Amino acid sequence: MIKRVILIILDGLGIGNSKDAEKYGDEGANTLLHVLEETKYCIPNLKKLGIINLIYNKEEETISSFGILEEESPGKDTTTGHWELMGLVLEKAFPTYPNGFPDEIIKEFEKRIGREILWNKPASGTEIIKKLGEEHIKTGKPIVYTSADSVFQIAAHVDIIPLDELYRMCEIAREILKGEHAVARVIARPFAGEIGRYYRTADRKDFSLEPPSKTLLDILIENDYKTLGIGKIYDIFAKRGLTETIHIENNTENMAIILKATIERDEFSLIFTNLVDFDMNYGHRRDIYGFANALLEFDGFLGNYLKWLKDDDLLIITADHGNDPSYIKHTDHTRERVPLILYGKNIKNNNFIGIHKFSDLGATIGEIFGLKTFNGKSFLEKFINNKDML
Repeated sequence: MIKRVILIILDGLGIGNSKDAEKYGDEGANTLLHVLEETKYCIPNLKKLGIINLIYNKEEETISSFGILEEESPGKDTTTGHWELMGLVLEKAFPTYPNGFPDEIIKEFEKRIGREILWNKPASGTEIIKKLGEEHIKTGKPIVYTSADSVFQIAAHVDIIPLDELYRMCEIAREILKGEHAVARVIARPFAGEIGRYYRTADRKDFSLEPPSKTLLDILIENDYKTLGIGKIYDIFAKRGLTETIHIENNTENMAIILKATIERDEFSLIFTNLVDFDMNYGHRRDIYGFANALLEFDGFLGNYLKWLKDDDLLIITADHGNDPSYIKHTDHTRERVPLILYGKNIKNNNFIGIHKFSDLGATIGEIFGLKTFNGKSFLEKFINNKDML
């Protein structure tokens, strides 16, 4: 019987371009394959869980069930991916701004914050503070930029615009960006340091669009199940559907919290986390070895972690999109299929369950707890040893 699900999202770990990848300019992307081919790293614990079988089409023995998830919603961003994994399929992609935000948006924003802004174009977050950091400090103008994702980002030096004021600016932007301009996230990007040595602080804060309808998290809460969100889950779901949240800024701390919660927090039916370093620190920066080292760290974590799982636990490992660090056409997410790993005492071993939709995962977790989501089809019977025990 499964009483608790631990869901770990390896942010950006794709395993090959989706069938519609060409539409997104991502044909040929394969995050995991290219990382392993370039670095020659070994990931023995993930191998035992079947992930190698998915990229090399092998039939090596595994201690898990494993499969592939493919996104149905348009887009390739974090919010879309996570929402669909929790059963919410979008019909329309979030708006993006490759040429910057319209004048009416920027003018309204400037009017309400009482300052002019700098930039208003797509940019790398680390590069834009190098480029405009000095001008920002001299003028007090916040740096507004976007990316290929649906984001409105505001960078400001903590000595020029205090955090409280920066967060208030983000709240104002969130109020303005509605309707056709309802971006997925407004993000505060504080930085510190001196000219030539600027660095982003750990005080990033996301102001996410609220899901337009119920997700599995909402349904769990409504039915008195307790949920724990670790890392950026709280932000992605706009504070909804979580009994408790723990904010973590890097993979190492996140994994320590996952282990502690697994050992000590039996009251939660769902522990849900996102390991963001793969995407944020290495995928977007096209750092193959950084990505590989983070993967190696997670693999080492699994070597100790699996033994702490209880008999009625189900561990699920998957991803929300790709972010191939070898891809040279752009530095954005890549539209890819993602791995699905299912491990636990009552789970079939050496079992490939096929290709499913992101939303099918939400439906499957829902069925475990006797609940239905609005989208997706459960594949529980494909990997559970005895469904009658639920």
